Amino acid sequence: MTENERPFLTLGLESSCDDTAVALLEGPRQVRAELLSSQIADHAPFGGVIPEFAARKHLEAFLPLTAEALRRGGVTDPRREISLIAVTAGPGLMGSLLVGVLAAKALALSWSVPLIGVNHLEGHIFANVVSFPELVPPFLSLIVSGGHTEIVLAESFGKYVFLGGTRDDAAGEAYDKVAKVLGLPYPGGPEIDRLAAAGDPFAFDFPVPMKGSPEIVFSFSGLKTSVITEIRRREQRGEPLPVEDICASFQRAVVDSLMGKLGLAVKKTGIRDISISGGVAANSSLRSALSKRRGWNAWLPPVNRCTDNAVMIAGAGFSAFSRGHRSGLDLAADPSWQIW
Repeated sequence: MTENERPFLTLGLESSCDDTAVALLEGPRQVRAELLSSQIADHAPFGGVIPEFAARKHLEAFLPLTAEALRRGGVTDPRREISLIAVTAGPGLMGSLLVGVLAAKALALSWSVPLIGVNHLEGHIFANVVSFPELVPPFLSLIVSGGHTEIVLAESFGKYVFLGGTRDDAAGEAYDKVAKVLGLPYPGGPEIDRLAAAGDPFAFDFPVPMKGSPEIVFSFSGLKTSVITEIRRREQRGEPLPVEDICASFQRAVVDSLMGKLGLAVKKTGIRDISISGGVAANSSLRSALSKRRGWNAWLPPVNRCTDNAVMIAGAGFSAFSRGHRSGLDLAADPSWQIW
């Protein structure tokens, strides 16, 4: 096989927060290998991510994960077979980002392979692009996770317009805070979603954030406070705590808010192709609401691509490289990097 006939392999590295992920992508979307080392069990006793601890766990995981990804992907000579290294350079936790960026730079230098820094939010957008070849711009992207709640217009790959985001808590952050008060394990999103399935979503009239506002803007702090106030009130009075009903009612309010602002974005732009991504994109109620919405084309990523993963980073990196973008060995981590 000649050099020109050799498949284009992108090694993707992701370490923006508390998950270490490595993937090997052939071309724009054929996944040869993907691995993830979760830190949920490490941070659960603290009820949230400890940044310095997360960075140290990334240090432990990266080289073994990379070696295993290469083995599973059938790579025996990275110098000749790896075409590109794509790494999350921001946004995220500074220490975690540094581990990934430094690892990518070391590998790129050692193997004489091109390097490209990827924006984590663009990576989330590519979680669906990798999975669905028919998803092409323009489309609306709802990025909803523990750290982000934004609606973005993807005019073309690499050109994104910010339509609106949260003023305070992200949706996933609100889930974690409510779950903590309820005494549920971390992370709270999956547990609340599970309990909500057995509850009455109309048992409590929790406020739908920013309902009726003409702006594409989110705010989950007030909803979170309303739920916690109800929990504390019942505890102080010695009343029973209907956990399933509280979870279901809270989740209904969150999903109603997300769907309402998506509807506003559709109305303002006229675009009906909707892509969702991020950890909350795995939520069963949100996925159901989008699937049932008439007149919209909803693109829902596989559940394992909702949370932070390296396949999406490799996909975004391949796309940027194909558009002529390159990064040098002076690539720096940027915890506040925006794509709009």
